[in-house]
Amino acid sequence: MPTSQTCDLAIVGGGLAGCLIALALAEKRPDVSIRLIEAGEMLGGNHIWSFFDADVAKDDRWLLGKLVCHAWPGYDVAFPAHSRAFTQPYYSIESERLDAVVRAALPADAIMTGRKVSATSATAVVLSDGDRVEAGGVIDARGAADLSMLECGWQKFVGREIEVPGGHGLDRPIVMDATVTQYDGYRFVYCLPFSPTRVFVEDTYYADKPDLNVGALNRRIEVYAEAKGWAVAPSWPANTPRREERGALPVVIGGDFEAYWRSGGAKVAKAGARAGLFHPTTGYSLPDAVRLAVRIAQTGDLSGAALHDLTHDYAKAAWDARGFYRMLDAMLFRAADPDGRYRVLERFYRLRPGLIGRFYAGRSTTADKLRVLSGKPPVPFWRAIGVVRAHRAKAGK
Repeated sequence: MPTSQTCDLAIVGGGLAGCLIALALAEKRPDVSIRLIEAGEMLGGNHIWSFFDADVAKDDRWLLGKLVCHAWPGYDVAFPAHSRAFTQPYYSIESERLDAVVRAALPADAIMTGRKVSATSATAVVLSDGDRVEAGGVIDARGAADLSMLECGWQKFVGREIEVPGGHGLDRPIVMDATVTQYDGYRFVYCLPFSPTRVFVEDTYYADKPDLNVGALNRRIEVYAEAKGWAVAPSWPANTPRREERGALPVVIGGDFEAYWRSGGAKVAKAGARAGLFHPTTGYSLPDAVRLAVRIAQTGDLSGAALHDLTHDYAKAAWDARGFYRMLDAMLFRAADPDGRYRVLERFYRLRPGLIGRFYAGRSTTADKLRVLSGKPPVPFWRAIGVVRAHRAKAGK
């Protein structure tokens, strides 16, 4: 027989955004009863989330304190005509740690893993087996809504952890290595050294389509390792989890925010990608996930209607404030030739570190924007002008 349970807040989706909301409330509002509902067996799935030091305000760091698994004092980038070392700290969170920290923070009955959801409303969640959760408010954080409502390019990737018994020699991340052969748009390799012998290597593309040839990208990871002189172990150690990831993140050029919001559920509060809360250029959602979780923990009204208004207004304000990034994305995908897109990023990484940090945090100043656009563009001039005019015309509608 179907059952029903009640709580103050039901969070649908146990990924990063949903888990951070649960953690923030557990810390700041322990009186609030929560149900965190996730279709998978583990919270967070199988992911790594990384962020720059400038991405998260100092006052919000309390939310991530127990989650960070790896921290480095800086990172490197490399392009055919330019390489640079940055001193800004860089951090990574692994999904296994997220799962453990959330389970330790919440009562056992608050976590509902392995439970698929068939319907949501502002105050109720219906599970696929007929069970119900009645809540004062519901937040849907299950991932992207209907991306056809947005005009997108794609940042797609395949990554895996490799073992180099003799050592890989990296003591800090390589956030972008674009010295590699360019395929399918702008290609770069991303490396995270987890230990002296283990490194996570991700082959990434800013491409026009989200299609992934996983076999080809895995072979390119092997070629990259060989070029680095890494003698990779032929097999992975027994009984040791090995991290592998693949996916395609939207790089947003334009679209209809309100239509996108409604496609994820009318009148239901949302978080994470479902709310459109990700950086238009990078697709990364962690900074917004932290900010929204802190804001929800500070609000006094967790009713469905109030949460809808709070999350909608926050996401809409972020969308409105980020037209500059969407314009840059339009230039990257519409003005730059696919095999020359790396020049756009190469030029960007010659700018001041503070500007770069604010860009990734989604908080570029007016002076930052003028500096990014000043000088000779790394794309054909008249094509760039045409793209900017078209983008402004669309944004004005």
